Amino acid sequence: MTYISLDFEATGTVRGWQNEPWQLGLVAVTDGRPVPGTQWETFFRIPPDRPFSPRAPGRWAELRDTLADAPSFMDIWPELSVRLVGHPLVAHNAATERTILEKRAPLAPFGPWNDTLAIVRARWPRLPSYALGDLIATFGLSEQVDALCPGRTWHDALYDACAGAVLFCHACGA
Repeated sequence: MTYISLDFEATGTVRGWQNEPWQLGLVAVTDGRPVPGTQWETFFRIPPDRPFSPRAPGRWAELRDTLADAPSFMDIWPELSVRLVGHPLVAHNAATERTILEKRAPLAPFGPWNDTLAIVRARWPRLPSYALGDLIATFGLSEQVDALCPGRTWHDALYDACAGAVLFCHACGA
């Protein structure tokens, strides 16, 4: 079975504006391992005058020109639906990714969902932090994530999707 680990980066909520995705990263997990070469990412169009929350992480400020010229979610939907629909999905704190997807494609049959946050909390109930980066460090998985997504770092959707995939495999005992 192939799972798809995904992560969105988003604008955050700003008064008068909804939270909008600006980047999506995906990677496949098969036979209990993230599959090198299956990484995929896209940016989504964000108008140049659209405000971001000052708490929104990621490198959005340096990508404003790229985001202004990026395709819309609906432009990407044909390719995206092939990559997501019909596959079990993996995300850290999956409610965030689920909300973004269901808002933009409400009739698409996404899931089932596998939430690495819930899985890790159930398996290791007394950890000091359940933040994705902290869990990767706690379990000594940083090298695996860096090898899967070289040259990237936290709050990059592709890097975070790869981290989620590595954590999922670790938490499931692979």
